[in-house]
Amino acid sequence: FKDMVAGMMGWQVLLFFSMLSLGVVHGQVSYSIPEELKKGSLIGNIAQDLGLGVDRLRSGKAHIYTGNTDEYIELKRDRGVLLIKDRIDREALCGQTMPCALHFQMILENPMEFFTVTVEITDINDNPPTFERSEMKFEIPESALTGARFVLEKAIDDDVGVNGLSSYALKPSDNFALKTISRSDGTKHVEMVLQKPLDRENHEHISLILTALDGGEPQLSGTMQIVITVLDANDNPPICSKPEYKASVAENAPVGTIITTVRATDKDKGNNGKVTYTVSKSGVASLFTIDANSGLLTLTGNVDYEKRRLYELDVQVSDQGGLSDACKVIVDVTDMNDNPPSINIMSNSNTVSENVKPGTVVTMLNIQDPDSNDNGRVMCVINENIPFAIKSTTNNFFSVVTDSDLDRERASEYNITVTCSDEGVPSLSSSVTLTLQISDVNDNAPVFERSSYEAYIVENNTPGLSIFTVKARDADWNQNARVSYILEDSSVNGVPVFSYVSVSADSGVIHAVRSFDYEQIKDFQFRVKAQDGGSPPLSSNVTVKMVIQDQNDNPPQVLYPVQTGGSVVAEMVPRAADVGYLVTKVVAVDVDSGQNAWLSYKLQKATDRALFEVGLQNGEIRTIRQVNDKDAVKQRLTVIVEDNGQPSRSAAVIVNVAVADSFPEVLSEFTDFTHDKEYNDNLTFYLVLALAVVSFLFITCVVVIISVKIYRWRQSRTLFHSNLPVIPYYPPRYSDTLGTGTLQHVYNYEVCRTTDSRKSDCKFGGAGSQNVLIMDPSSTGTMQRIQSEKSILDEPDSPLEVTPQAVSFREVWMLNCQTIHGLRVFCLN
Repeated sequence: FKDMVAGMMGWQVLLFFSMLSLGVVHGQVSYSIPEELKKGSLIGNIAQDLGLGVDRLRSGKAHIYTGNTDEYIELKRDRGVLLIKDRIDREALCGQTMPCALHFQMILENPMEFFTVTVEITDINDNPPTFERSEMKFEIPESALTGARFVLEKAIDDDVGVNGLSSYALKPSDNFALKTISRSDGTKHVEMVLQKPLDRENHEHISLILTALDGGEPQLSGTMQIVITVLDANDNPPICSKPEYKASVAENAPVGTIITTVRATDKDKGNNGKVTYTVSKSGVASLFTIDANSGLLTLTGNVDYEKRRLYELDVQVSDQGGLSDACKVIVDVTDMNDNPPSINIMSNSNTVSENVKPGTVVTMLNIQDPDSNDNGRVMCVINENIPFAIKSTTNNFFSVVTDSDLDRERASEYNITVTCSDEGVPSLSSSVTLTLQISDVNDNAPVFERSSYEAYIVENNTPGLSIFTVKARDADWNQNARVSYILEDSSVNGVPVFSYVSVSADSGVIHAVRSFDYEQIKDFQFRVKAQDGGSPPLSSNVTVKMVIQDQNDNPPQVLYPVQTGGSVVAEMVPRAADVGYLVTKVVAVDVDSGQNAWLSYKLQKATDRALFEVGLQNGEIRTIRQVNDKDAVKQRLTVIVEDNGQPSRSAAVIVNVAVADSFPEVLSEFTDFTHDKEYNDNLTFYLVLALAVVSFLFITCVVVIISVKIYRWRQSRTLFHSNLPVIPYYPPRYSDTLGTGTLQHVYNYEVCRTTDSRKSDCKFGGAGSQNVLIMDPSSTGTMQRIQSEKSILDEPDSPLEVTPQAVSFREVWMLNCQTIHGLRVFCLN
């Protein structure tokens, strides 16, 4: 065991000088202490001796690395001192090896530093010399010659140096003198030399005391009694054939393996010449045995090269007469590759940031293989396909470093398997797996699931309604991956986008701030920013297009004929009108879109349903049979305009039609109708009086108008009979007569008639800039002239396309009707 410890100490010294030569050891300090100090005794202030502060020891997590040896010394980081941790027995630690020292390393982290510490253990005189036997007997013939030597058992003193075995003393010294012999290997043997022949008749038994003394202070000693029996006739001692034998044995050799054979001769005969072989009792006596008669040395235990490489055996040969000789057997233990490499983690980082530079040390390893030569030569590798490499810093020291850039999003954890193999045959190996966590760095901006979004919402929504959800993902972790959504500042039609929509910062849900109206805004765009919670934060943007979907929330609006409360609008149909004659056209619009704006026209009521029909799609009122004299002059039609929405909305319009060929006929019919209506309204006396005055003035105007019309009619007849080219007559165009409409523009509806009034046609014309002549019952007969507003069409004769985009609710179309007695009896333009 002492030889093993001595070998290990020598290996550590060799390691120290190897590391020093490579420039890895940052510092070195040595101490010297006596053995057997009490636990907690101070060795030295290592922080002061190395020039380090106590704060550096704490922040660097200073610790002692001793390898596989027992820990006798401990480090107090808070004080920066080395203390005795356990009792140190120099004899148990080093045996006879000098000097005896403990070698260990102190390691600091952040950054990593490496210091070598040597503590020399000095010997104290705590072991007296001892003999293995308390008594030794000799049988010496009286014929023994003066100068005969008798080998005595040597004393053993575990102390070394001056405290070791120093001298022997033999008392009494009448017949024998003590002689010490130093051998070439430095060991001392003591012999008892006969100075005076023995006389069995005088002293048959002689008792001597052999005292062994050491050189310590105080001096210690041990004794052994020597009992001599005087015999006759054995005057030749046995002699070994050679003073030293050398042999070898492989470690782990089986019990019973023959080591060597010791041979000795004795010139005496008989029992006096019979030689007996014995091995002195020692710590290795249990591993070897020698046959007492043949001198055959065999193995009786297990030898381990890593524990002890050399054994020295003292063999004593004796004859029956008590004469003896001694020789030495040196047994070398040869190494076998029976130990796999031992992997010791000196320092390990469990977590490393993903932005560390290549070459950063994450783990330091110490590899030990107690085998020798190729059996103890170790190479280490790590598993492939990971961004790490292993490098050898010094002999048996390795570092695991980053080999390339790390990316936590690609791999957040690595299992690094370090495998170390020796070069023996067969090769032995061992491995250890290190788990390394990669900490996150905010290096990824949030990414939306789509490059752009398009959301839909039906108009007339409830404010606060959840419309849509934008979603962004961040490849980072924890706070760096926590995404917040922000609505970027912008405007829609000059209004801040915040008054239209809002976005939830946590969920990305987009809410409507207001109720949308498709007729006011059909779509708009805004941008949403996704920002993570890193420092500094990263962000990305996405465009969201919001499309407002139409809802059937607007009923159709009848543009023509205009419904007024003060006068009756009537379309005149000649009695000679043929089948399919165009009476008028109901014009309506719906500001909704799509099928919500598809209009259909239906005839709900009619004075004579067999006479008129309404076009389902165009709203044209035409005759479905030939008009005859039996048909009533006054026809009243109710037309329903209905859109195609779900549910559908509708509007009703009343169309008055006069079936007559002349104005007086129309006038008489509609005047009676007007008077009946007025009387049925229960007017007061004053209203009747006022109406009589107005009627008088109005009749005067009517007479004038009729005269003008008759005059024009006669002229047209004259032109007709004269076979002159027919010039179409275009009556004045109609416009908004009341000035209270909601349309921004004025549209004209023209009735173009032939001279025989059998066929007619309707079309929409351009904006009228003419003055329009109207008569109203509330007026005093004075004709008002109202200027029409500007046209929305460039061509007067171009067809009008009525769409929600081109027509507003404020627009009202009215015919320029010639009025007689407050009644619009025909509307030609």
